[in-house]
Amino acid sequence: MELRLKIFLLTLALVISPLTFQNFGQEENGSNPDSIEVFIIDSYVPPENPNKFILSFYTSEPCKTKLLVENSLVFPISGELTDNHRIEVDLTKITIKKNKVNYLIQMENEAGVKSTSELFELELYKSEPTVSAKSNYFFTCLAGGVVFLTPSISMIQANGKTYYGFNKELPVVSIYSGGFNYPSGYFAIEYAHILKLEKKNYFRIGYKHIYEIPKIEYISVGLNGFTDFRGFNGISPEISLGLFKIYNVFTLYSRYRYNFSPGKSGTDFSEFSIGLYSSFFTLHW
Repeated sequence: MELRLKIFLLTLALVISPLTFQNFGQEENGSNPDSIEVFIIDSYVPPENPNKFILSFYTSEPCKTKLLVENSLVFPISGELTDNHRIEVDLTKITIKKNKVNYLIQMENEAGVKSTSELFELELYKSEPTVSAKSNYFFTCLAGGVVFLTPSISMIQANGKTYYGFNKELPVVSIYSGGFNYPSGYFAIEYAHILKLEKKNYFRIGYKHIYEIPKIEYISVGLNGFTDFRGFNGISPEISLGLFKIYNVFTLYSRYRYNFSPGKSGTDFSEFSIGLYSSFFTLHW
């Protein structure tokens, strides 16, 4: 009986060991394409420069990335850990035999685990993104819609009273000076509506400068000009705190802004707001 038990256990060990080793090897080599998710933002060839391939994307966790084109050419993207990546590729360095180019994104996270994205296709000489990963492209469109439809909620202190309102800020141009977690600054336009206040509607245009800091996402200082289109014009300095990211696309922020019209006493008011920031659809400079 003991001999049969030993033979059974030995046989079971011989069967299980190769499977365990194989699974372990796959995890170590990062062959699971779902270990890090990739969300494509831009993937296109601009019509004014058909020799340039522009690619930007988010990853589900900070990692280093490389671009593998046609299973042969490798282009470094991000040499440091980040979840926001961008690269411009000179297509004259690639031998193109058809009107589509296949590419993969290779990733390595903080633990050194490597993984590879699904296969993407770039359709040449198109100004709009064309990506075969329909689920990621759908997520991109859905996320962009959320940014445009979700207003910020505001609390206003004016004339010793408290009012509430909402505003919608649209970043227009983002300025990058190195790295792609956040731009160094951006220009934005904004519409604001304050409930029950005599002057209810405001249009603003301004510039915000971003400083990335530990523990939270960033601190931003900005200056805006505003008007109600009825003769009430002024300026509004502000300070914002980027608190944390949502889906690696948005950043929840809180903001304080002081609004005043130079030379007109009694017209100033303070504004506290909370909302979502994203450079999703801005022009990159």
